[in-house]
Amino acid sequence: MAKVTNGADIKGQEAEIEKAGEKATWFSGEKWLVITGVLGFVLALVCGIAALIYGTDVKPGSGLLRAASFNAALGIFLVSTAAIIPFSGIGRKGRTFFRWSYILSALYSYFAETVQHWRGVNPRFVEDGSTFDIVIGNLFGFVAMLLAVFYLVLTIQFFRQRAYRAYPEFVIGIRYAMIAVLLSFAGGFVIVANGGRFIGLEGNLIWMHGLGFHALQVLPFIAWLTLGSVLTKRIKHSLIHISGITFIGGLVAIGGQTLLGQPLIEWSLLPLTAIACFLVVTAAGARLLYDKLFGFSGTYAKDKKTNA
Repeated sequence: MAKVTNGADIKGQEAEIEKAGEKATWFSGEKWLVITGVLGFVLALVCGIAALIYGTDVKPGSGLLRAASFNAALGIFLVSTAAIIPFSGIGRKGRTFFRWSYILSALYSYFAETVQHWRGVNPRFVEDGSTFDIVIGNLFGFVAMLLAVFYLVLTIQFFRQRAYRAYPEFVIGIRYAMIAVLLSFAGGFVIVANGGRFIGLEGNLIWMHGLGFHALQVLPFIAWLTLGSVLTKRIKHSLIHISGITFIGGLVAIGGQTLLGQPLIEWSLLPLTAIACFLVVTAAGARLLYDKLFGFSGTYAKDKKTNA
């Protein structure tokens, strides 16, 4: 009897998970993470205006311009993360821990980036700074590492079956996006280890580091376009996989070209490969968007089970 009861309990838990997954919507339960992301846009605007007032050729204006870029990028990252967390299948306690860990880490990052650049100090690479500057810089690096570790934990949740069962196509797209984000985090650590974004004569790591985070907007959106599509399940999965693989392929090509110390704008194998990869992603997204807007498809699902 005990075994029967345990089996029933497990099935009941799975049913609850699937039921919760069906009710998941963008941003649900993540108001404070969204607000923290919007704060980044506000700080970016303030830093941008201050940079124009001071002038972008000298400190602190030049640093404030970088702070504006960082704050905006972090804001977009937080809002995009808040959008997909409800589909992760994480329990209430896990989501609470992740949410507030990221909020506190983001607030510190805003502080370090904005205040230090306003003081004319680079928070990442402190030169001849005070003890205060060194402490802020070291904590900034530690917080960046925590952000990457926490995101790795979130990524693992999307590779569990309970997340996949609720929204198969959508979660597949998110999985590829999370891999791209982790590659971007890796690029950031390379920048720190290298002592700056530039490698060789013309390599610039910032392109790979920044572009990978935008997978959070592109790939889940492409996967979302397949929901309710008249395309067969096989075609939908193929488009999602192709988009994810080519996005990551383009990112890797950019990273390879950068590590060679070469510019991205040149007629050579890796830049052309990156262009081809992102064109494929664009084509797949455009195809699905057209289908979403106009309800047209060359390949229709033959029955409801196939398109379920």
